[in-house]
Amino acid sequence: MQVDGRASASYIAEQIGMSVPSTSERIKKLKDGGIILGYQAVIDPHRVGLDVLALITIISDSSDHYIDVVDEANQTPEVVWCFSTTGRGSHLMMIETESSRSLEKLLRTIQQWPGVKRTETQIILSSYKRLAPVRIPK
Repeated sequence: MQVDGRASASYIAEQIGMSVPSTSERIKKLKDGGIILGYQAVIDPHRVGLDVLALITIISDSSDHYIDVVDEANQTPEVVWCFSTTGRGSHLMMIETESSRSLEKLLRTIQQWPGVKRTETQIILSSYKRLAPVRIPK
């Protein structure tokens, strides 16, 4: 299901050697248990005009504004991912935007967020592995 979220219960049942009703019930339990969080289409950002992908590290002035950064990231449509991290910065974000000009504008906005001391940006030149399936431990 991680590879093809549109796979039918009958196809999955055939692949794992279970009956369709048992497979459907197992999928329902995975949804109800919060293991399957949802389904979504994976869009090629370049094909829809988002030609600049970047990683932005947030360096905060203190942990007092930790949740403010999260709230701001959640309200910013260009932010695709936001992670809390250890190391140099408090947060790492992946953004998708139209151009270097729009990236510059976004950076000016982010640098005004509460608690942001500075940012460090890495432009993504190419993406070779994106949204890999979650490795499920045995």
